[in-house]
Amino acid sequence: MAQTSTTLISSKSHLTSITGSDISFTATSGIYTIKATSTTLTGSGKLAVGDLITVTGTTSNNSTFTVSTVVSTLEITVSEAVTSENSDGSTSVTLDHVGFVSDKAKGDGYYSQPDGVHTVAYQVTTSFNANATIKMQGTLATTPTEDDWFDISGTTFTSDTSTVTSSANFTGNYVWVRSKTQLLTAGTVNSILLNS
Repeated sequence: MAQTSTTLISSKSHLTSITGSDISFTATSGIYTIKATSTTLTGSGKLAVGDLITVTGTTSNNSTFTVSTVVSTLEITVSEAVTSENSDGSTSVTLDHVGFVSDKAKGDGYYSQPDGVHTVAYQVTTSFNANATIKMQGTLATTPTEDDWFDISGTTFTSDTSTVTSSANFTGNYVWVRSKTQLLTAGTVNSILLNS
């Protein structure tokens, strides 16, 4: 089969923090929801599917979560478990945008290809902060959950603000692959391109 080229990310930037005293958490039948009554969580310049957020200011939910669904401008669901917790109307809860994962892309294992060779290219802006990392993750699951993903060795890119383009080759019969950007506090990922 011929090589397949996929754009995993095309221009995604760090977002400003969201703070509100009306943010609550609900866990119902395995669905984990973060919602607000008036603080806008999604929409232009706000959270989207795949974003990683670190929550602070709560009693039980100070952790990092992956946005899995945008329900409305005031409500999202996340992949990781939350503890039900109501807002008290006075305590500010902050959702810090700390990165994002791309959509999943078919790896060589999806096509039962024997070579398992993949190439990824990262391109970022010079304002991409030096502590941020981009790496590839893979899974052998056909219908993966957040717990099924693992980091692929040798694919981590850490910007030093002078290097804005990097590439890596990796081999494995992964069914799905994706990119994960973490610890992002400034800058933009211009593109992440995958050949498999």
